[in-house]
Amino acid sequence: MGYMILYSTMILLIPPFLLALWAQRRVKSTYAEYSEVGAASGLTGAQVAQYILEDAGVGEAGHVLEGSEMAADGQGCSIECVAGNLTDHYDPRSRTLRLSEDVYHGQSIAALGVAAHEVGHAIQDTRSYAPLRLRSFMYPMSSLGSSLAFPIFFVGMFMGPGLGKVAMTIAILMFGLSVLFTLVTLPVEFDASRRALVSLERGNYLNAKELGGAKKVLSAAALTYVAAAAMALTQLVRMILIFRSRH
Repeated sequence: MGYMILYSTMILLIPPFLLALWAQRRVKSTYAEYSEVGAASGLTGAQVAQYILEDAGVGEAGHVLEGSEMAADGQGCSIECVAGNLTDHYDPRSRTLRLSEDVYHGQSIAALGVAAHEVGHAIQDTRSYAPLRLRSFMYPMSSLGSSLAFPIFFVGMFMGPGLGKVAMTIAILMFGLSVLFTLVTLPVEFDASRRALVSLERGNYLNAKELGGAKKVLSAAALTYVAAAAMALTQLVRMILIFRSRH
């Protein structure tokens, strides 16, 4: 019975899997579309990132160079150009904003939108935004849980009733922490996009029409996090169903 439900519950993964595929396709197509539309300001993603940081009291305007540059007081956020496509992210451990080459040097609506979004995370960090703090705290345990949960769970399926139940319970709890991490990520990402659009409008880095394009890019990116959360939740439900069928 347990092995039958192992395979039968795989059908539960189809909807979130399709959602994830659609989200990935949408973010790539939307980003590609607005990467071809230049912003009227003529600024690069790196420049806009530095200006927004300065406006927020995190960085110092005019300090965007190739590679990385720290604010004069040593407490600001450094900006780095990294290889890859859509590899943009903020590292709260080193207070570093890493922008992909297309975003760092790009002058498109997409480049400015993505750069401002990542700055949103830096501002969250500076303002001690609670969900970001929680996500950073959870990351090491969540990463370990997502790596070990499934191996422990399936090993538990082949063990005796006593030890098997313990192993599978531990695996479910470990993966549950990973699911919680994906859920905490949602408000962090939504809030960063909100901050980005406010900053872009307030600084006149994008006009009203261009802001609409930036919002589409950021909304498409947010869908990938929603899809990830849906997939994680479905996996957790599947693990619980399999566990209940065996115990």
